[in-house]
Amino acid sequence: MRISIIVVAAFLLQACAHPTSSLKKTAIIEVAEFKGQQVTGVSVSNTGRVFANFPRWREGVENSVVEVSADGKAVSYPSKEWNNWAIGDSISDSVFVAVQSVVVHHDDLYVLDTRNPLFKGVKTAPRLFVFNLNSNSLKDILILSSESFKPNSYINDLRVDGKTNCIYMTDSGEPGLVVLNLSTRESKRVLDNHYSTKAETDHLMINGIRWNNTVHADGIALDVKTNRLFYHSLTGYSLYSVSTELVTTGDKEQIEADVKMVIKTAAPDGMIFDKKGNLYFADLENNKIQYLTPNGTIETLCEGEEVKWADTFSIFNGYLYFTNSRINETQDGVSDLAFSIQKIKIAD
Repeated sequence: MRISIIVVAAFLLQACAHPTSSLKKTAIIEVAEFKGQQVTGVSVSNTGRVFANFPRWREGVENSVVEVSADGKAVSYPSKEWNNWAIGDSISDSVFVAVQSVVVHHDDLYVLDTRNPLFKGVKTAPRLFVFNLNSNSLKDILILSSESFKPNSYINDLRVDGKTNCIYMTDSGEPGLVVLNLSTRESKRVLDNHYSTKAETDHLMINGIRWNNTVHADGIALDVKTNRLFYHSLTGYSLYSVSTELVTTGDKEQIEADVKMVIKTAAPDGMIFDKKGNLYFADLENNKIQYLTPNGTIETLCEGEEVKWADTFSIFNGYLYFTNSRINETQDGVSDLAFSIQKIKIAD
């Protein structure tokens, strides 16, 4: 009996805690694991197809984009040919160069190619490759106009807004946001070098170890109920929002005047809203996933060694999917590290 009590107690300490859910509902489930391949982005379609991407932060990236099968196997998407680019190769519009994010919107997969491999500068204009998921074929290429990015830009994450017919993106290399109008196919830069898109610190303290880096606007999330765009620097503790109407149609003064500091949070990476209006994000310094409720309180969904660096989120069928990119652990390389996609129940 004593042994059973100790085992149960140990499980309770390690499990994710949620104030209104059972332990069974908050158990973390591994979806896929990648040995020596650092995953950052994940997105799940409305039919349950799981897509992931691997940034070209170093040589030896096997695939930029994959689809993950039900048994956790990764298959090059949409083909091996799209994923065979290597450092030094010529660049074309039929290969992925340096993919940072993948986002499914309706029946399309948006693949954000920073065109900035190894963080050594933008080679050609950053672009979005759009694939039709019904045919798995290239549907469109959306190229950012020269005024919307800078030589050291690292276009990081995106959200597609069906109401304004625009795509919003963060630039973590040069502080700012980019808005791409799908009707005109033109893009513009907003909140450039603005206090709300700048990093607030040059380091984070993770498990007592200093991680030195300055990362500007990174996480981005769209609240379709309030029509506001939320964004956050990675090395920072302030969550900001701006009107989607103004960020798409307003002038510089109107946009800047509308920026609101929402709340102080932990330092996060990616962010996402669920249908109930909860905003999920990581606490990178404390191995947690937290969420901001519609009433303005911050709750902890889960915490512990299983979480590590929760990078990007996607929601499907009541589960929050997230990647463990372990960014702070890669100073000695990634060949011996395992990176994963995991999921956790958030709704019935």
